[in-house]
Amino acid sequence: MPATNQRLRMATRPVVRWGLGHLLPRTAMTVAARRGDLQGRLIAATQHGDPFPLFEQVRAQGPLYRGRFAFLTASLPVARDVLTSNDFRTGFDLTEARGPLGRAFRWASDEELLGPLQPPSLLVTDPPDHTRYRKLVSRVFSVRAVEKVRARAEQIAAELLDQLGGPDRVDLVERYCSLLPVTVIAEILGVPAGERERMLAFGAAAAPSLDLGLSWRSFRQVETALLDFDGWLGAHLERLRAQPGDDLLSQLVAAREGGVGLDERELKATAGLVLAAGFETTVNLLGNGAVLLHDHPDQLELLRGEPGRWPNAVDEILRYDPPVLLTGRSAVRDTEVAGRTVPRGALVTTLLAAANRDPEVFAGPERFDATRSNAKDHVSFSAGRHFCLGAALARMEGEVGLRMLFDRYPNLRLLPGARRRRTRILRGYETLPVAPGRPTVA
Repeated sequence: MPATNQRLRMATRPVVRWGLGHLLPRTAMTVAARRGDLQGRLIAATQHGDPFPLFEQVRAQGPLYRGRFAFLTASLPVARDVLTSNDFRTGFDLTEARGPLGRAFRWASDEELLGPLQPPSLLVTDPPDHTRYRKLVSRVFSVRAVEKVRARAEQIAAELLDQLGGPDRVDLVERYCSLLPVTVIAEILGVPAGERERMLAFGAAAAPSLDLGLSWRSFRQVETALLDFDGWLGAHLERLRAQPGDDLLSQLVAAREGGVGLDERELKATAGLVLAAGFETTVNLLGNGAVLLHDHPDQLELLRGEPGRWPNAVDEILRYDPPVLLTGRSAVRDTEVAGRTVPRGALVTTLLAAANRDPEVFAGPERFDATRSNAKDHVSFSAGRHFCLGAALARMEGEVGLRMLFDRYPNLRLLPGARRRRTRILRGYETLPVAPGRPTVA
């Protein structure tokens, strides 16, 4: 009987996790959307269509909109205030909920699952732990450290572009946008070349883990991918313990801060997040940027004449079509935002993509302008203590990857069949068919 009960519990817990964490919120959001709630409507729009018209409807409600389940803001100053305020924490740990709901979450939780939204991930920890984790990895992603990687990134891009030409139709995401950042981060982290395709598969499978309202099938695929990735990462870290190199993960394994290193769970969470975040959003940046520059040939021609503007152009791409649409915070105490009281425990969703088009900050925000003087004022990398650790690396790879792509293939054409990813938080292309055209001489 005890063994039967254990098997039943093991089979039931994933169902409860999915039901409480996805089915229940999705049902509630669907009902709210039918009643006109903008937050509920946004949940559907970010996955199935263009969310920007709804972002403008949120903006029209004022600097802070009270949705059925959370506050929302499309204001850049308000978003920045929330993201930098000590009155808010990242994420919302459902296992901390009170009453029957909290008890159900705690019963169904699985400590073996190390997702990006589960402690001790950098995304959902706060000081002092966050400070300790971040300090151990930040030096590898500093502007100075990233510039040392630039020459290698250019070499990798050139090799990939050499192989891109030939067929009349290629998938730019599969053949270039994904391979450039995954190769760069794999080398930084000491991942063998033969494991990089596996990393891409892990990243694609786990990307929806950031989303709310997954189907049962997607939920199971995500959990399976996270468990597989955890097993692979554990084996990789063991290899590095036996044969350390000069890569970041070898440094993390041996790192000590004040005489204290990372325990196994902290090490896996930190290494896993850096590994996945080191390429997933950059894939989106490259794909989104390729489409924008193709569709704005005047801006591309300007960049060819003034290549010194490429860094600014990358920030304009990040502003106009960011790889991450939104992020949330929960209030740790009663506080005030944009003149409204936000009670302790309430959620505030900062619509990063909407804030990036705030007309009070950006003149003509609907216009893509590679020369925009304040393009860098976007919040695509978030703000405050959770400002994206890999921002400098992403900017460098965006500049190198897009500049070299259009220099080598000046007549590149987009073909029918482009398809957006069906994720709600991350925004990018799953497939992007192109005809590269005749390459210039390398």
